Amino acid sequence: MTKPMNLNVRVSGPLSDFVARNVGDDGLYENVSEYVRDLIRRDKERVEREVFETLKAELQRAFATPDEDYVEVDRDTFLEELRQRHE
Repeated sequence: MTKPMNLNVRVSGPLSDFVARNVGDDGLYENVSEYVRDLIRRDKERVEREVFETLKAELQRAFATPDEDYVEVDRDTFLEELRQRHE
């Protein structure tokens, strides 16, 4: 597990007002740290969802390809092509 990270973020004007409305007795969060952690979690979930949707779309395209378009490749040929791409 990675060690905790401390963040120092300065917001002002409309952003500060917005945060203030979401924190405290009238807000959804008890404190700013709780609010920021929730924002980070939501953004992490969004990124993971985007990665999943991209993978799903690629798999759907692959499975929609007619069987006659597939080319059989043995393991050694596949690994050699990978090595060449990454050189």
